[in-house]
Amino acid sequence: MKAFVVDEPGDARLREWPDPLNVEGEVLVTALLAGLCGTDLELIDGTIDPAYVRYPLVLGHEWVGRLEGDVVDVGPAGTFVVVEGVVPCGACEACRRDASNLCAVYDEIGFTRPGALAEHVSVPVGLVHRLGEDVALDDAVLIEPMAVVWRALTRVPLRRGLRVAIVGDGTIALLAVHLVGLFAPATTSVIGRREEQRDLATRAGADSFVIETPSEVFDLVIEAAGSGAAVASAIDLCARGGMVILLGLPPHGTRVELAPDDLVNNDVIIQGSFSYSRSAFAEVVGRINSGDLRPSFLITHRFTLDEAAEALKVLRGDVTKSEPRGKVVIDLAPG
Repeated sequence: MKAFVVDEPGDARLREWPDPLNVEGEVLVTALLAGLCGTDLELIDGTIDPAYVRYPLVLGHEWVGRLEGDVVDVGPAGTFVVVEGVVPCGACEACRRDASNLCAVYDEIGFTRPGALAEHVSVPVGLVHRLGEDVALDDAVLIEPMAVVWRALTRVPLRRGLRVAIVGDGTIALLAVHLVGLFAPATTSVIGRREEQRDLATRAGADSFVIETPSEVFDLVIEAAGSGAAVASAIDLCARGGMVILLGLPPHGTRVELAPDDLVNNDVIIQGSFSYSRSAFAEVVGRINSGDLRPSFLITHRFTLDEAAEALKVLRGDVTKSEPRGKVVIDLAPG
């Protein structure tokens, strides 16, 4: 079958790839729509911690598809589904306490096992979630990145009426705006990098969008830009008694200077959040199925699998620099 493969860092292309094997406990899914994100670029560039990658790999960890076989408690062949990307062992201490993202020996679709930028994907049946009949694929394709944000927002209870700032204006940042609205913040401000992102931030629910770092401080600051400078800025923007959530993933080895006495004196919580738990993924699927979330407005660019290389150029910002850029998706539907 055709697949978009990273053979090694710096070598990514569309080529032939073996069809998935018929493995006990797994089911074949036809990929229909897949999202690209900055992490895919890092996988291509080789800047991801090598402990979490296995080359050669088929990209594609944000996706939606159609069952090619029956799955008990999910549905018959032909059912539209989304699939958790983290493949946990289910037996280690982390898995037993619903921290599958911290599984000691996990695999991950699109990182250590083949992803969805291909015609078919073989996945463990226990990771498959059925989509509601009224759910659009354009909404469902954003479930995986929403689960990443949702897990971070729900680790510590958030009170109503918070002053919220999001550092960054990419898809994760915009999804953070969209999801934090469920917690009834007093205000939500986006500190972005590109003026072209203003409309997307507003549609996501932001009350303000600024390029320059504001002088005010915030009760909750979400860093979603993925750079050392953004992390430092997020900490500086945090009010006394506030919390900083680190969602961005700077290049492996990035260091940031901190003033520990300020963190102590200001009673600041700094929370890193890696990936998502099984329960967080299921909760987002439930909210999509119930109609609470409809994030498809974030999709701004659409390509076919044959155009994957061009899609990655858009994601890097090499083209369309003067246009808004939300989620870039690959349409894999046959025909």
